Amino acid sequence: MSGSETRGLKVETNGLDVIDDAERRGRPRQLFWPWFGANVSVLGLSYGSFTLGFGISFWQALVAGVVGILFSFLLCGFIAIAGKRGSAPTMLLSRAAFGVRGNRLPSAISWLLTVGWETVLTALATLATSTVFERLGWGGGTATKVIALVVVAALTVAAGVLGFDAIMKLQTWITWITGVLTVVYVVLVAGDVHWDAVSALPSGSAQQWVGALVFLMTGFGLGWVNAAADYSRYLPRSSSGRGVVGWTTFGASAAPLVLLVFGLLLAGSSPDLNKAVAADPIGALTTLLPLWFLVPFAIVAVLGLVGGAVLDIYSSGLALLSAGLRVPRPVAAFVDGVIMVAGTVYIVFFGGEFLGQFQGFLVTLGVPVAAWCGVMLADVLLRRRDYAERDLFEPAGRYGDVRLGPIALVLVATALGWGLVTNSAADWLKWQGYLLEPFGLGGRDGSWAYANLGVLVALALGFVVTLSTRQRIRAQEAA
Repeated sequence: MSGSETRGLKVETNGLDVIDDAERRGRPRQLFWPWFGANVSVLGLSYGSFTLGFGISFWQALVAGVVGILFSFLLCGFIAIAGKRGSAPTMLLSRAAFGVRGNRLPSAISWLLTVGWETVLTALATLATSTVFERLGWGGGTATKVIALVVVAALTVAAGVLGFDAIMKLQTWITWITGVLTVVYVVLVAGDVHWDAVSALPSGSAQQWVGALVFLMTGFGLGWVNAAADYSRYLPRSSSGRGVVGWTTFGASAAPLVLLVFGLLLAGSSPDLNKAVAADPIGALTTLLPLWFLVPFAIVAVLGLVGGAVLDIYSSGLALLSAGLRVPRPVAAFVDGVIMVAGTVYIVFFGGEFLGQFQGFLVTLGVPVAAWCGVMLADVLLRRRDYAERDLFEPAGRYGDVRLGPIALVLVATALGWGLVTNSAADWLKWQGYLLEPFGLGGRDGSWAYANLGVLVALALGFVVTLSTRQRIRAQEAA
């Protein structure tokens, strides 16, 4: 699969290091495995229900899915170019835009997002296992949830601590196992698709369609942009940039596109299933299955979710180091694992309904991450040379210490973005949407209230303004 197969499996000591030439090997097509393995989760089926929840038709949801998934993962592909140019983690390369110490703010935001995602995925794996055991009559109560949490957390933390080689091997196995079992699942429940009901779903407004589009972008590619270069950094600098973009985008989006389409068909066929997914996104899917396939389904559900959580815990550890914590990378991954377990305990045992809190989490952190993504994307596209590796660690170097312009841009874009999004299902976020009325968009109860335009505004503002800094980047490259 990659050069990692020729090395013994051991704990990766690389943290914020620039990867030595002797360790850089492989080809862009090998990026397919980690990205596909991280996104082949059956959670993609539940996104069909989430998307129809915006009140749009099947065809509107399909277009929103194709555009939102492909575009958001294409952003990951472009940012992944920075990895092979600089052979360093994403949030270290971000120092070229924000300064060596100025980058601590976006690194902290990135850390929150990745820790949040790994916690959500671990919680879903725990809930899914409990549901399966309950249907089989094997329990499903507190004891089952505790055991499931221990197993899932152990797999995730172990892979995160071991690092790159372990993750690449694990993701290959996850890809094959979950891919095959997911196909079996689709075949078994295909009879529950009723096209008459699906095609009868009424169309929604343009505002509802935009809301679904933004939700899908934040749920897929924008949830990964801050980790996009963490795996391409092991490729040789001579690797094809087009190959890096193409294989990252293809590997990450292939499974979600297929799963979303089938999820739309299932959710559109059954109002009861559509409602049940909001409370237990994975477990609700078991209600369509024969008993004999419940254990294989539990395997595919848990492995798929673990595949995503593993990439998140690896990247969250790197983001934590970039934010200023001075510990070895394995220790940072372990610290994130402890936080992940604590968060999972809250969601599973005390968190209440899942969907509203999940949407609030995605959109709220999606705004500053979109702003950072716009800055980073423009910065990567404007550069014509490899990064000056030593200066990424030197505040007095060409990239500077604290670059106030990009930091202020992210803060302003975030303030504007939060003013243009709403999350009424999450009580702790009702303060958002404060610009909808002043901007003539109907206020928090108007037609644009749930379009979540703030994510798109933050992304576009960060990108367009950074494009005007061409001379700064040319000066850096000529230093």
